[in-house]
Amino acid sequence: MKNVNILIVDDERAIVDIMETVLRKEGFSHIDTFFDGESALASCERKRYDIVLLDVTMPGRSGLDICPFIRRTTDAPILFLTARTSDFDKLTGFAVGGDDYITKPFNPLEVVARMQAQLRRYLQSRLQNHQPSRIFKIGRFQLDASEATLTVEGRVSPCPALVFQLLLFFCEHPNRIFSKSELYERVWGEEMYSDDNTVMVHIHRIRERIERDPSKPQYLVNVRGMGYKLILPQGEDSGDS
Repeated sequence: MKNVNILIVDDERAIVDIMETVLRKEGFSHIDTFFDGESALASCERKRYDIVLLDVTMPGRSGLDICPFIRRTTDAPILFLTARTSDFDKLTGFAVGGDDYITKPFNPLEVVARMQAQLRRYLQSRLQNHQPSRIFKIGRFQLDASEATLTVEGRVSPCPALVFQLLLFFCEHPNRIFSKSELYERVWGEEMYSDDNTVMVHIHRIRERIERDPSKPQYLVNVRGMGYKLILPQGEDSGDS
């Protein structure tokens, strides 16, 4: 894990310096830092990063502006840093492709811990490419765990890492109900300390991809008062092969 490529983008030099210092003390050595969105985006087009720490508010193009373009170059985790704390701002961060949302001021050690948790999931997902094929065929969509691809009615649908991991978890446990806290612990690998919208946002992003009408889901449904489950069409199994 220590050999991964890390990108830090923030216009506050003090934040960049302290995060780079803490990461290097933790054993990470391949770290690129930028203070504006344009330079960071140009670097992403030249180099593959394994994780991105991205400030939301910067002069010129903000983190929210460049995140979708970074997402086109990599499925690596993107963690937002911001002083904005409203639910709307958090939802916007997830909607444009972010995987985590960290508010300032923050403890640098906590940020590193979150980065390491994201990296473990991401690197594990990449390792699956070297394992025997696991393909789940469910209704109108097919999920290939070994290739990390989602295909809907014959067309590949790009998926950020955590959206893919959450859908994979449901495919591995069809017709079972999971609460938001259970999903957060099983997929994010952390205990849910507050009732935020992280899981719901990722559920919505899955529905946008696999459902004909995301407002009337047929596959990934809510069981009122209990949680969510992935329903297999009648007569089908998950098709793990």
